[in-house]
This record gives sequence, C-alpha cells and structure tokens, in this order.
Amino acid sequence: MPDVDRDRAWLLTVDGAPQSYVDLDDPQHLEFEYVRRLAHVLDCAAEPGLALDLLHLGGGALTLPRYAAATRAGSRQTVVEFDAGLVDLVTEHLPLAADSGVTVHTADARAWLEAAPAASVDLVVADVFGGSRVPAQLTSVEYARAAARVLRPGGLYAANLADGAPFDFLRAQVANFADAFAELALIAEPAVLRGRRFGNAVLLASDAPLEVGALARRCAADAFAARVEYGDGLVRFRKGAAPVADVDAAPSPAPPEGAFSLG
Repeated sequence: MPDVDRDRAWLLTVDGAPQSYVDLDDPQHLEFEYVRRLAHVLDCAAEPGLALDLLHLGGGALTLPRYAAATRAGSRQTVVEFDAGLVDLVTEHLPLAADSGVTVHTADARAWLEAAPAASVDLVVADVFGGSRVPAQLTSVEYARAAARVLRPGGLYAANLADGAPFDFLRAQVANFADAFAELALIAEPAVLRGRRFGNAVLLASDAPLEVGALARRCAADAFAARVEYGDGLVRFRKGAAPVADVDAAPSPAPPEGAFSLG
C-alpha cells in the first residue's frame, strides 16, 4: 500500500499485519521502531561507512539491506527469504538499485545458515516470521551455535523477536545464545520489558564486547525510546532459563489479537 504522506514510500502487509516499510527515495527513513533499533545495531557494529559482509535471514521488503547499502556503501549483503511469492512481489514493485550489493536467495534460513562457510560474515540479522511467529527451527540452541559458526571474530548477531510476560520464549532465547556467545544484550521498550504489553525485542550476541553505551544512547533518543539490557540486568531477566534443544524447540508465542495489526 502506498504511503499518502511520502512519495514512493510503501507499506507491505502480510495477512493484515504490517511487515515492512520502504521509502524508495530515502532508504534511511525507517518507519518501524524495531527496524530503527536494528539500524542502530548496524551503525554501532563498526566505524561509520565501513563496508561489511551481512547475512539477512528473512527479507521482507529489504528495508534493512537498503539502509545498509546507503550507509555502508560497498557492503556485500546476502538475503535469504523463504517466500518466493514475496521475493517476486518486492522485485517487481520495489526494485533494488543495480549497484546495491544485495543478492536475494529463495531458501530456508536454517538450511542456508548451516551450509554457509564458517567465519564468513560480519553481521547476521534474523527477522524471520512464519505469519506472526518465529519458526521453531530458529529458536533452538543448535541454531544459535550455527549462527556463531558463520560469524567472524568480533562479529555480531541481531534478531527481531516478539514476546510478552512471563517471557518464557524470550528467556529461553537468551539462554540459547548465552550458550553460544560470550556477550549478549536485549533491546526493547520499557513497557515490553516490564511485561505490560506484548512487543518486539532485539536480541544481540557476539564473542566480543558490545558497544552498549553508544547503542543505549541511540535507542533512548528514538521517538519510542527503548532500553538496552545487558550484564547483570540480563542475567536477572533470564531467571535461570535453560537452553532449548531442537527436539524441544517451539515457535515464538502467537501475539494477542491486534498486537501488530493496522487497526
């Protein structure tokens, strides 16, 4: 659907839920709060303008790849999107610039990750939803280890997740990635972290210290401010949750009716 307030800007919905927003004239305009948080992660991942190798699991309308191409020219970006119809729709109506450095593949995210060369990318971004839920094959500790394997030393994993109180799913995800990575952080609105409502949370993981100070300042300055939990605060949030193996993995919880709808 076109945005009546911005020329050449489009909202992509899937099953009635907002999925992506793209401004073809201004790829640095990010409408969704969680996408801005992922962009803050990208901005803090390396020196400004430095080209990176990125692997995007889940493509949507390619909002973040477009942002990375605009802010980190020369980056090599691989996008893995399972929905072939969605890939065709975006290719036809929201085409990428010829020199974007973005390559899109129609494939299963977990299978692609496990087949990717070890230590081959600087940043993995996971934004994979089947309908409104993260598929079970992307919620296990084995998946977390696969993500760690493809990252270069100092590389960064960032995932868009969704949960609400009592946070059984999100706590298990923290446990999974604590098994595979030395450093973790979680970004979400305070109301979400306090259990007042269901919402998005961005999980970060790395084998190197995270730039939490710079990241926290950027997230706090947003119109919908978010908090960065890490260290002891994240340990308290986890509440002793244990990693979840493939055999026990389940999709993320279904959001309450209307949680992500257009209204």
